[in-house]
Amino acid sequence: MKKLYFWVLSVFAFHSFYAQNENIDKKGLMAKEMNSYTHKMNVGNVNPNTLNYDLQYQRMDVTLDPAVAMISGSVTSHFKPNQNISSIYFDLVNSLTVSQVKYHGNNLNFQQLATKEVKIDFPSALQANVLDSLTIHYSGTPPTANGAFTNGTQGGTPMLATLSEPYGAQDWFPTKQSLNDKIERFDFKITTPSQYSVASNGKLMSETVTGANKLTFWRTMYPMAAYLAALSITNFVKLNDTMGNPPFPFVNYVYPSTASDATSMANIDWTKQIMNTFETYFGPYPFRNEKYGHMQFMPGGGMEHQTMSSMGSWSKGLIAHELAHQWFGDKVTCGAWNDIWLNEGFATFGEHVANEKLIMSNTDFMNYLAGQKDFVTSATGGSTYVSDANLANVNAIFNSRLSYSKGGYILRMIKWILGETVFYQALKDYHARPNLAYNYVRTADLNASLLQSTGKDFTEFFNDWVYGQGYPTYDIRWKQSANQITFKVSQTQSNASVSFFEMPLPIKVNGTGGEVAYFALDNTSNNQYFTKTVAFPVASVQFNYEYQMLERNSTVTQDATLSTVSVDADSFALYPNPAKNELYVKGIDRPTDYTIHTADGRLVRKSTYQPNKPINITELVPGTYIFSIKDKTVKFIKH
Repeated sequence: MKKLYFWVLSVFAFHSFYAQNENIDKKGLMAKEMNSYTHKMNVGNVNPNTLNYDLQYQRMDVTLDPAVAMISGSVTSHFKPNQNISSIYFDLVNSLTVSQVKYHGNNLNFQQLATKEVKIDFPSALQANVLDSLTIHYSGTPPTANGAFTNGTQGGTPMLATLSEPYGAQDWFPTKQSLNDKIERFDFKITTPSQYSVASNGKLMSETVTGANKLTFWRTMYPMAAYLAALSITNFVKLNDTMGNPPFPFVNYVYPSTASDATSMANIDWTKQIMNTFETYFGPYPFRNEKYGHMQFMPGGGMEHQTMSSMGSWSKGLIAHELAHQWFGDKVTCGAWNDIWLNEGFATFGEHVANEKLIMSNTDFMNYLAGQKDFVTSATGGSTYVSDANLANVNAIFNSRLSYSKGGYILRMIKWILGETVFYQALKDYHARPNLAYNYVRTADLNASLLQSTGKDFTEFFNDWVYGQGYPTYDIRWKQSANQITFKVSQTQSNASVSFFEMPLPIKVNGTGGEVAYFALDNTSNNQYFTKTVAFPVASVQFNYEYQMLERNSTVTQDATLSTVSVDADSFALYPNPAKNELYVKGIDRPTDYTIHTADGRLVRKSTYQPNKPINITELVPGTYIFSIKDKTVKFIKH
């Protein structure tokens, strides 16, 4: 982790002092989020032994003392088999010892396997779709190397905290870690020495002191991934407040030293502002019936535990990142660690929103985006999507450049393509869809949701930017003739995995008298020409003027030798797209030769277009094609 720390700092060395502090927080954030992965390489996304039941409810009833790294007690699990089963498996490390399994008052036979599972046998087969339950009694010292269960001190007082992402839940309680089955309800009943307070997910139901002990009861009624269940225990100062409109609880459990620090407390209070902002752009906070808040834990970043983020520091960027996760990561959760960008990229985009709307001036925000863009394009390869071959590589999953920064920038580019209003409505739709809300999602689900919300298919975009590698470099040449300006756009790619990045290119045209015009050039092929109308003499042309997209080393050149095009780009169109049997061409008023190529460059037709007559494409097989006429090249989809 130390190596990652210095590398991140060196990449961002040119940023402001604010950004340097943010990167220290981001380093800690990434270290925490990847911490429990290192020694769990053999787990993967799914344990096939746990696919035959739906885990609906768990009740943890354990005793913990933050001065001692031990756990003892029981976990009761309510489950519904999806087929007849004679045995059931739970994920649990071998360093925790199961003493008995109770089922309807009787003891069941069980085995603790070398695969970090408990296999429990029933006396007779359980019927499918019938709710049942059992209780596992266990105790022991959780492994310390993974960071999922840690005790130490703060201000000289013992403390204990958990952080289970991605595979650490099994380090401290028997559960089901596969990313296909959220636990619908979870109860935490934690007995500790009476001087300590327990922070956790959900709503505080009760605290009961009996002699030297205290029983703390938290309950969450929202579906939750196992890795998002968490505890933090020490002599907290408890801060109870409200936020939002209508208000809901805002609960913070902080160290005494934090409660007396004015800067930290001001930033914690700032959470109310960023909550209002996120509710404006992302939609209502997903866990309003319970709470939002923070529980402090060991230094170094944060973790988006559902309804109560664990925090090691209090910068606004970190607060925004963990809060954004409540929508993206907690309400909708990546359905495989390959798609971790759906958690971390969205949370990083939450930082974009916080910086743009609340924290930074426009100049500082542009500098922030420039730094992010340069960081993402500082290497010519690397996929945002984590391949199966890289799932054993912790740095590939929690990759600061790809999973976090590039993931966040992918969303900025989608915002540029759709426009701000349509984009934010599409985000609200995405996490609100009944099949996605409080469930697991994949990149394909986001694509389908965007298509449903906007009518635009982002398949090619995701192929390029999520599954593909690298970035484009543009050579943009322009020439003004009377009231027209002609552009020629050429593109090269940094990595061979992407043959062409199709993007609307952001162009700003500056006049000699201070006039300004803005264009989006729909760049779908190499060496493509565009003609636009301007009513003033042009002094200069700027590309990617607000860092709307990822690119590197692009150039813009005035070129007096550039040939103009006779087709008016503003009036030219090929429609419908997608098409089934016929294509229509707008803006060509005389017989003109055209070609149709497959996406991989194979010529399938060369013919002459007759004005006002459709082009029959019935014989083409469904797929993606390139239509070229004069200097125009357009991609279309044949259904």
